[in-house]
Amino acid sequence: MKNIFKFLSRHKLAVFTILLLLIAQAYCDLALPTYTSDLLNVGLQQGGIENAVLKSARAESIDALSLFMTAEEAAFVGDCYDLPDEDGIRHLKKNVDTDKLNRILLLPECILFQAQSMMESGNITHEGNPEQMQNALSEMKELSDMYLNQIAVNYVSSEYSAQGLSLNKIRNHYLLSVGAKMLAMSLFMTLTSVIAGLISAKVSAKIGKTLRQSLYEKVMRFTNAEMENFSTASLITRATNDIQQIQMVTVVLLRMVAYAPILAIGGVIHVIGTKSGMSWIIVVAVAILISCIAIVLAVSLPKFKKMQTLVDRLNLVSREMLSGIMPIRAFSREKHEEKRFDVANKDLYNTQLFTNRAMTFMSPVMMFVMNGLSVLIVWVGARKIDNGILQVGNLTAFIAYSMVIVMGFLMLSMIFVFLPRAGIAADRIVEVLDTDILLKDCDNPRDAELSAPKGIVRFSDVSFRYPGAEENALENISFTAEPGKTTAIIGSTGCGKSTLIKLIPRFFDVSDGSIAIDGIDIRELTQHKLRDMLGYVPQKGMLFSGTIESNLKFGGDEITDDDIIQAAEIAQATDFIESKPDKYETAIAQEGSNVSGGQRQRLSIARAIAKHPKIFLFDDSFSALDYKTDLALRKVLAEKISDATVIIVAQRISTILHADQIIVLDDGKIAGIGTHEQLLSVCKTYQEIAKSQLSEAELRNTNVLLEGGNC
Repeated sequence: MKNIFKFLSRHKLAVFTILLLLIAQAYCDLALPTYTSDLLNVGLQQGGIENAVLKSARAESIDALSLFMTAEEAAFVGDCYDLPDEDGIRHLKKNVDTDKLNRILLLPECILFQAQSMMESGNITHEGNPEQMQNALSEMKELSDMYLNQIAVNYVSSEYSAQGLSLNKIRNHYLLSVGAKMLAMSLFMTLTSVIAGLISAKVSAKIGKTLRQSLYEKVMRFTNAEMENFSTASLITRATNDIQQIQMVTVVLLRMVAYAPILAIGGVIHVIGTKSGMSWIIVVAVAILISCIAIVLAVSLPKFKKMQTLVDRLNLVSREMLSGIMPIRAFSREKHEEKRFDVANKDLYNTQLFTNRAMTFMSPVMMFVMNGLSVLIVWVGARKIDNGILQVGNLTAFIAYSMVIVMGFLMLSMIFVFLPRAGIAADRIVEVLDTDILLKDCDNPRDAELSAPKGIVRFSDVSFRYPGAEENALENISFTAEPGKTTAIIGSTGCGKSTLIKLIPRFFDVSDGSIAIDGIDIRELTQHKLRDMLGYVPQKGMLFSGTIESNLKFGGDEITDDDIIQAAEIAQATDFIESKPDKYETAIAQEGSNVSGGQRQRLSIARAIAKHPKIFLFDDSFSALDYKTDLALRKVLAEKISDATVIIVAQRISTILHADQIIVLDDGKIAGIGTHEQLLSVCKTYQEIAKSQLSEAELRNTNVLLEGGNC
């Protein structure tokens, strides 16, 4: 989880802006129940009259009210109103302390209204009954402020009627003004929500883009040692599914999780403001919700951790099936692979089913708590209304705020459906990004000393051991490959030929000894500079989706059309390229699956040639070519790149017959170095390879005695 917040911390300004927008949205959201309460209490029950403050009053009414005030209060009330107009009406001045005026007028208005009611009912005469009046006043003082306010509102209504004002007009004006405020707040709330959503989506997309870029750049610098820790299927899952999980939960975090506590805190403040005495109900509901969330999270979290591993497994099986579809069909193993896929699929299905069931348990629990909360509030609130402690509008507002608080926790519970899995996905991404790479550039590279490289490659007592291996794969290898000459490496399968040639581009670092180019240890060069001098053709011809042209220009932007045409001619690829309708614009499918193995290999060779490197590394790159094409290619190659250093790994002796230097490897050690003729004379290992590949006539033509000595 901390990693997700770490990703978000890089976008502080956007997150801060979203929080401000959410606070504004929450303010509007929380204000609406208050306005609804006002519509019920003031607009409908009180006819649009909010309190005891008279907007206008007859002069005699103010005089009558003053009888029940102190001299100081009467003076304050007199100062709040203008002098009587020609109709004897006094109007309320502007910028008056209405709260103080309301407190002063409240009881006098109630007394006068009660007196008027008693006179109208005949309980007292106009002359009055002091004892009855005193009893009425004593009872009135025991009433709640809510009832006193309603009595005062009735007095204000009667006063307005006496002035000839329309009570319906007053009520409608109040309803329309409050309704307009609610509409404005709703529109503003919608606007803030849309803007916050847009910013959240942008932040989420940017986090995903940054993570994919960082992950890609990191993996591009991985050596085989790091790749062994993360399978290809796992890296693909991390770059796609895991980052998608993070993107999705980021939006939810910024929109729902950030909004939920703001709503909940605001709801609590408003609930306390209602002074309903029912806050304990909210405490009970929240306690139940937190307990349910904690239980579900404790049960589901281990399964979420397992789920991403199962996604990796499913991707691995799927990838192997798609890549190996031909051998699967050839060996009639379709049913076996279907069962293998079914096992991986069912494991993921069962885990997802368990977590989904656990999470869906939250929804009915939440709904039960919400509905139970509503029933309990109505039941307790009805008793308070009956006792005159609460108004209907206040009860409605309390229910609304209670639902806001519960909805806040409901939104938090929903995030727990995504958060555990996204947290694990973030950990998996960080695991890749924090992986320490074994091959690093030195602090003070000597690239400048190779501004015009010659291409002399020298192995000095080189030994190499794979990470974790007990024995050396190569041991005490020493030789020199010079410009204008071809150095060939041959040996039995598994003797270390490909390993040796992969040490030159620093796909691995030597365990002992050193490899130097023009006298400079390759570890003292940056990897970019080193590989810029090399033209590497791998054992498996690997092409990228695009066109023939894009693949041949893969070596750099400086490669021209003339370069690729010349390279294709050298690699004997011109004939099949020109036979295509689109020629160099012919589309190449992923991994070059729409061209043959030989064509793929020739394009790989042409790609290296087009780069004009100083050192060519051919890792068994002629194995898919027929003898005629192989011979023609090597002949043209020797003519066109006569100034470059050529190192060839080969299985066939026919490929390296004319090499200037042949290195024979046997179990990771040099069994012999020399030309073809020299090795046939003195190297037993080379003689065995020759006997297995060349006929008696071919051997006699090279003037070789079959009975050679040991080397």
